[in-house]
Amino acid sequence: VHLIPVNPVREDGLNPKSRKRIMPDLLTEPPVIDPVYEAHVYCNIPTIAERSMEGHAPHYFKLVSVQVLIRHGDRYPLYAIPKTKRPDIDCMLLPSRKPSHPQLEAFIKHMSRGSAAQMDGSLSSLPRYPSHSLCEMGELTQTGVVQHLRNGQLLREIYINKHKLLLSDWTAKQLYLETTGKSRTLQSALALLYTFLPDFDWKKINMRHQWSTIFCSGSCDCPMRNHYLEEEQRRQYSLRVKNNDLEKIYVDMAKIVGIPTRQLRASNPIDSLLCYFCHNVSFPCTKTGCIGMEHFKVIKRHQLEDERERQEKKLYFLYALLATHPLLNQTVNRLQRIAEGKKEEVFVLYSAHDVTLSPVLSALGITEARFPRFAARLVFELWQDGKRPKEHFIRILYNGADVTFQTSFCKDYYKRSSKPMCPLEKFVNFVKRDMFLIFNSTSYYDACRRRPM
Repeated sequence: VHLIPVNPVREDGLNPKSRKRIMPDLLTEPPVIDPVYEAHVYCNIPTIAERSMEGHAPHYFKLVSVQVLIRHGDRYPLYAIPKTKRPDIDCMLLPSRKPSHPQLEAFIKHMSRGSAAQMDGSLSSLPRYPSHSLCEMGELTQTGVVQHLRNGQLLREIYINKHKLLLSDWTAKQLYLETTGKSRTLQSALALLYTFLPDFDWKKINMRHQWSTIFCSGSCDCPMRNHYLEEEQRRQYSLRVKNNDLEKIYVDMAKIVGIPTRQLRASNPIDSLLCYFCHNVSFPCTKTGCIGMEHFKVIKRHQLEDERERQEKKLYFLYALLATHPLLNQTVNRLQRIAEGKKEEVFVLYSAHDVTLSPVLSALGITEARFPRFAARLVFELWQDGKRPKEHFIRILYNGADVTFQTSFCKDYYKRSSKPMCPLEKFVNFVKRDMFLIFNSTSYYDACRRRPM
């Protein structure tokens, strides 16, 4: 069981009878949190070139490894609002339709030749790009493909063209690729990979399948992780039932649709409304009326309140520490091997979900970060000090912003040092030891089984 993210929808100042499309122009970021602005950020519609801080370091530092954790791109909803028409979104890839990308046509051709790739288990049976004239539930959209073509292009300019992380004769052993078993995560990984390594040799691609959305691999047995998740879900439920405005909105929406309130709530309507919003399509209407912007705003405000309380109560933080340790431990072990001189797996790509990235951000102590948008990326860079070759440092970046010194294990170091990065050993000590102190434990196994006092 994982937390279900509750996320945004579209501004619509129209009366219920109007079906006209409207997408207001965004100006500068407003000083106070605006649910409509937050929705636009979450959609991550590819429009302007993105500025990023990836690859920034003093000239005498050498980049030796990059590990990237992404959320899949824009997708069709996972849930449908009962008794309403599904949003009419086309999942065929058409280079002439916006948003597009200069390499979209070449990407489609290259994907059609991908039978030589090594794909674990069920991955080989998944399509390598979306191709339905009416999107299927959860399917990656053209917007989602373009988002990751842009991600890959940006990372290529920095890590390949500037820092020469991989040379033209790169080998399969220098890559580590892993994705969950959903078509949207596999396709997102392939889109990013295509612009990162254009026209790559399919024989060098070995895509591993991860069955768990928290990437816990063989270390998923953790009773206390499940305990804290259940406690966090109880907290969420308690906050929701106290919110009278939220309940009124759900009652009103249920009347419009013509179903019991409980059934509407269970259908997670925001997941569907988000698709209407991100694709600039009017919200659904019935003979009784239309779902509108006011419905969304109340639900979004509640979400922001929920996120604030989540930070205060710490239940999600405890869940996140136990949920992400296997993935962070794998990351640290790989970075240590590369720091010791190994030349394998220097570029790593994990293609995942919001329920993967969100707990990683929480566990690292990056509490100011926004909830993972479509095509969000979290990057771990490993650098070698050219003046002291045995010393290695890491940088952590979230959607291009340097968040290294927001992490719990490097906040204090930043205050005392002039170095623009965090020593690798700080990260290693955090993952191998300090993550368990709050549980009064010394190991992951013990923390997973020790009941709280």
